[in-house]
Amino acid sequence: MTSRIEQLVARTRAFIDTQVIPAEDKSDGDIAVAGGSALRATLQSQARHLGLFAPHAPREYGGLALGMEERAPVFEAAGRSLFGPMALNINAPDEGNLHLLDHVASEWQRERYLAPLARGDQRSAFAMTEPPPGAGSDPQALNTLAEPDGDGWLINGRKKFITGADGAAFLIVMARTAGGATMFLVPAQRRGVTLVRHVSTVDRSMLGGHCELSLTDVRVDASDVLGEVDEGFRYAQVRLGPARLTHVMRWLGAAQRSHETAVAYVSSRHGSGRPLSSHGMVELMIADNEIDLAATRSLLLTACRTLDAGRPAREETSLAKVFGAEALHRVADRAVQMCGGAGVSADLPVARIAREIRPFRIYDGPSEVHRGSLARRAVRRYGRTDTGSAHPLTG
Repeated sequence: MTSRIEQLVARTRAFIDTQVIPAEDKSDGDIAVAGGSALRATLQSQARHLGLFAPHAPREYGGLALGMEERAPVFEAAGRSLFGPMALNINAPDEGNLHLLDHVASEWQRERYLAPLARGDQRSAFAMTEPPPGAGSDPQALNTLAEPDGDGWLINGRKKFITGADGAAFLIVMARTAGGATMFLVPAQRRGVTLVRHVSTVDRSMLGGHCELSLTDVRVDASDVLGEVDEGFRYAQVRLGPARLTHVMRWLGAAQRSHETAVAYVSSRHGSGRPLSSHGMVELMIADNEIDLAATRSLLLTACRTLDAGRPAREETSLAKVFGAEALHRVADRAVQMCGGAGVSADLPVARIAREIRPFRIYDGPSEVHRGSLARRAVRRYGRTDTGSAHPLTG
């Protein structure tokens, strides 16, 4: 890291430890209990005053314009608290939506949607997932339909697990069009947009919840098309690859905190006349956590560097996402085990971190879907040809 990034990480860590973690501890990581939007406004104001706000956003909108590799340690430092990403305005789905808008939005859309999102004046949601039989881990099953209507479009469909939808100012809606799929920018208060319910999930730290939405004859203009018509699946890759990595960054910080908490606990807690940390089975868990954390960082940085070099990095992001989601879950689970009864209580942060990390193996593509993609790439590289002869790379 450069000295500039090292200083930014140190200042972020200090802010998280002194200002954000106390709010998380007091509420056991439940954003609604902690104050919701009011807490968001308070913490973001403090982060802005300290020069920590929106490190990923373009400079023209007050951000620090960090690249993927530069932002990794900063996002990790923020992720030490479940509320840290919200405080720095780098939480999902806003962070991924900002990235997408920065790469695809027209000048008018940048001023109307990107600018207030980057400043923290508005929140957003990404509406792609649908209830069965619609799009879930298979986006090709998209059922929401957008049909031409004069000089605009009418959108009809249903969306589910839309993170942050309650209180969002606008949605990025993925809908099927005649030649594929298209993304539309839809103000959340637009007629026909209905918040049906909050879907109750195990995680409780996401402002705006995970919601089910109904879209009934939602009218949008041609200027609300994000990018080009029928190119929605291509634009989704612009968003999803980097967003998977920033998820890894944030959860890496949380898992690191759970590990540090557990090591401190077993170092001070005694069993059979000596610290728990000196028992072989506990040493094994500590060592395995160190390995999983280091390996996750390595895969993450490899993928970040590939993206920064301007390459798609689809394989690298899948590798980092699958390994990271599962390794960080293992870290959090071992931390709970090391802390015993305290580990399943609200006295320590490890239980809530384990609770919040578990869905990451499903969000942004289940591990199984990424494994299928990785396997198909391996077969193309090393598999046998249709004639039965060996691939030239394998002899």
